[in-house]
Amino acid sequence: MPERLGLNHLLGRLPHDVSRKLLAGERTLKLREGETLFERGDAGDGCYWLRRGVLAVYVVSATGDQRILAILGPNAIVGELAMIDGMPRSASIRALRACELNFISRAAFTDLLRRHPELYGDIVKTLAGRLRQTDEDMAASSFQSVRARVARALLQFARHLGEQEGPERVLIRHSITQSDLAAMAGVARESVSRTLREWQRQKILQGSSRTGYVVNMPSLVGVATE
Repeated sequence: MPERLGLNHLLGRLPHDVSRKLLAGERTLKLREGETLFERGDAGDGCYWLRRGVLAVYVVSATGDQRILAILGPNAIVGELAMIDGMPRSASIRALRACELNFISRAAFTDLLRRHPELYGDIVKTLAGRLRQTDEDMAASSFQSVRARVARALLQFARHLGEQEGPERVLIRHSITQSDLAAMAGVARESVSRTLREWQRQKILQGSSRTGYVVNMPSLVGVATE
């Protein structure tokens, strides 16, 4: 339902009846696990509302190496800024779990603004709020330890892809590379390697990227707030 969208999204800032009409009037798309939603450089022809499933935001290097930048779960909005600037996609998106999405075209959104120019005020507030939040996040992260940054990255996997193993333990079957964690945390891969070894000794983390990680969630959350 559109009412579940947060106010940090453009669609969430629109009046309830308007966002409902936009979402109801556009097509539904289903992705199988491993399928690509779009690739970096593709035309920015609209955005997607993730109703079910898990998506990975990633980039590909000139040599073909992939790096995950973020993981998105239900109710995330993907490619939203393309509805405003129409620029090509800045990253690629693929399904880590089977997904169901609603597509909202840029054409429909532009037509809505022509008919309701008063909505521009809501959009400006959303973009200003997002820019302010980005500045605050950057300032906060500059004071965070490497351990905290890596913990926050690993928590994305645990929360979106984890399976409950007990009251405090979560199993992540998905293969997680140190390079992905480094890209998500904004730290060197060597720092991730040292951090993971330390967590193994402390029993915060067990297993490996091949067999799957078992995470002690209270401990990992505690590290993330350091």
